[in-house]
Parts: sequence; structure tokens; C-alpha cells
Amino acid sequence: MKSLTQHLWMEVPGRRGFVNITDTIEVLVAQSHVQEGLCLVNAMHITASVFINDAEEGLLHDYDVWLEKLAPHAPTKNYHHNLTGEDNADAHLKRQIMGREVVVAITKGKLDFGPWEQIFYGEFDGLRRKRVLVKIIGE
Repeated sequence: MKSLTQHLWMEVPGRRGFVNITDTIEVLVAQSHVQEGLCLVNAMHITASVFINDAEEGLLHDYDVWLEKLAPHAPTKNYHHNLTGEDNADAHLKRQIMGREVVVAITKGKLDFGPWEQIFYGEFDGLRRKRVLVKIIGE
């Protein structure tokens, strides 16, 4: 069995943001030489997410607006977690909604996506470096 482990470092310039990482993951799949297997992409921080959806700017905007309505950042005093001196309780909740990781099948050496699918990194408490784990295994 072949495997490849890689860490991507993300630093989103704002508090929240979405980064399409599909092209980077496709390069890593090619480097792995795995023809049939699985690719795990995992946000390694509790206020960030990895998810799959359409690469359409309006949809990404809608996600941002929707998440902010579900778990608004302010007023920060509304969250018990923030009583610890943090101000990111909303980011933990947003991550819970959007998910921690994705697993994509690799078929004939390529990510086996459905129509329009792309892999995104979602940041909910930005302005600092965070890590994404990519683990590719197969034959």
C-alpha cells in the first residue's frame, strides 16, 4: 500500500473566510501515485473546517451570512465559553456545523468527485496560522 501525509498551512487574513484547496489536494494525489484509494483532508484546529460544496461565490457568501445568523460573533458576552477570556465561542459552533474533515475516493489516480464538488477550508477564527492534514492511502 502507498501513502502520503502532508500538512497544509492556512492563514486567512480575516476572522472568517473560505479557501478552495481542491487544486492543492489534486497535486498531492498525483504525487502520491495512488491509483485506487482514499484521500482524507482534515482541519487540525477546533475553529476551522474542511467541507465539500460548489465553488460559487454567491454560495460561499450565503454560507458566511447563514453561519453568522446561526452563531453570531457578537455580542461575545452571550457565550459561556468566552467567560474564559476567549472571544471565539461562535467559531467553535460554526466548525461543528460545517464539519471537521472530508474523505474523497481516488479512482484511476484522480479525486472521484460528483458534479461541481470542490474541497474548501473554512476559517471561523482567523488571523493566525492553522494546519490541515492530508492523508492519502491506497494502491
